[in-house]
Amino acid sequence: MPQSVIEKYFTDRRRLLALAGGAAALLPTVGNVFASDHSFHVAATKRSTEEKGGRTFKRSQTAAALRDLWLGHIFWVRNVSVAAIDKNDPAMKAAEQQAVANAQSIADSIEPFYGVAAKKEFFKLLAGHYGAVKAYLLATVSGDSSGQNAATQSLTSNADEIAAFLSKANPYLPQDTVRGLLLAHGGHHIQQIQQLKDRQYHAEAATWEDMKGHVYQIADATAGALAKQFNKRFS
Repeated sequence: MPQSVIEKYFTDRRRLLALAGGAAALLPTVGNVFASDHSFHVAATKRSTEEKGGRTFKRSQTAAALRDLWLGHIFWVRNVSVAAIDKNDPAMKAAEQQAVANAQSIADSIEPFYGVAAKKEFFKLLAGHYGAVKAYLLATVSGDSSGQNAATQSLTSNADEIAAFLSKANPYLPQDTVRGLLLAHGGHHIQQIQQLKDRQYHAEAATWEDMKGHVYQIADATAGALAKQFNKRFS
């Protein structure tokens, strides 16, 4: 893979992480309750605190569930990568089955909010993401630089498609922000595959920590956006 393609993902890392940090702004906030009457003020404040606590708890539960799903994604894709590099076909097949099942679970997570059709569309997009990562992996194993380039372009196009899909479904997920998050995520996959192929295990361990923290950002931003869009469900 030409060095310029890798640099395209990582020389802009600071900008992408700034966008990721902006996802924190998606988390809902609750204003103070003001009232001239003291007794009303106390009651309203108590009610507001209880409602805020309920929203925060439900949002935290949602974020925790999404974190677990996204962690499963990078865990199983890493297993696929290791098995492919080691040419362990049974291990690769088993890991790939889990990776696909995980993608289905991530897609399932939006069904209660957006319906069955949206779930199916989201799964197709997630399958496209995995397919592009796998294509890059196999091209790396075989030393096919043109295949790496094509897979990188597929990752980029897929990030555009997922960002457009999510931002259309939820106005609290800005398309540019989501695209930045997904491009950085794809860049992490690329970096990890290169490091595993080159047996740079200490460097890959650091990449894993970056990947984990980043998918947590994706999960938290999604949970925050859902809590804003479906406020009554989180009350």
